[in-house]
Amino acid sequence: VQLVESGGGLVQPGGSLRLSCAASGFSFSTYAMSWYRRAPGKERELVAGIRSMDGGTYYAASVKGRFTISRDNAKDTLYLQMNSLKPEDTAVYYCNAPRTWGTDWSAAFGSWGQGTQVTVSS
Repeated sequence: VQLVESGGGLVQPGGSLRLSCAASGFSFSTYAMSWYRRAPGKERELVAGIRSMDGGTYYAASVKGRFTISRDNAKDTLYLQMNSLKPEDTAVYYCNAPRTWGTDWSAAFGSWGQGTQVTVSS
């Protein structure tokens, strides 16, 4: 399994970024996928998830209405469109697959990518 995140950067409050996660080594189209983030001094937390077949989504309350998760199964790529960014969104963002949709959001894959840094600051 290989997960490669990209698209992070420095953005002002209220700005937007689009993150990508290129997946390989597993059957991407058959897995639900999720975005996670780890802010300085905090535990890694779930941001959003998307199911494999019907594209159903889930969002953490802190990002609902501002972030949109999507996927392109033909390209084995996961996306996270982040709008109206806030300083509290500053974190390293990672992708992975959830163990069980809706009940166990911990990562299914033991290996993580390097993540992509998002910094929201004026």
